[in-house]
Amino acid sequence: MGGALVFWVGVITAAICVAMLFTFKNMSDPTLWRTCSILTLSCCYLMWAITYLAQLHPIIIPKRDNLRVDL
Repeated sequence: MGGALVFWVGVITAAICVAMLFTFKNMSDPTLWRTCSILTLSCCYLMWAITYLAQLHPIIIPKRDNLRVDL
């Protein structure tokens, strides 16, 4: 479970976006529905991918301080 997961979820997201191009043909304003749906899905994917990768490879490595003082 590394960076490959982000790639495969991106491929699935792109496939759903392509499917949305053909889904909204019978709506009253298909361009608006299509644009909003694809933009929403793309933004959610980017937010998830950035958060996932930030937790996978943190910039700042946590330091452990010895909090217990031995008496």
